[in-house]
Amino acid sequence: MDMTDRLRFIFGPATQGDQTAPVVHLHDDYEHASEDDLAQFEVETDSEGHHYAVRKSDLK
Repeated sequence: MDMTDRLRFIFGPATQGDQTAPVVHLHDDYEHASEDDLAQFEVETDSEGHHYAVRKSDLK
């Protein structure tokens, strides 16, 4: 009996819900604040393909 079988035995089968129902995503105040903070950055890529963030105010 592997780990998945043990968990299924203890907790029962996983419920999937309605696969055709649309996903409801609610934006809260924390998420809006986070999006505002992230809007201050620009993603740059160097010659080796590494990605990094730079503040837009530093690009001026």
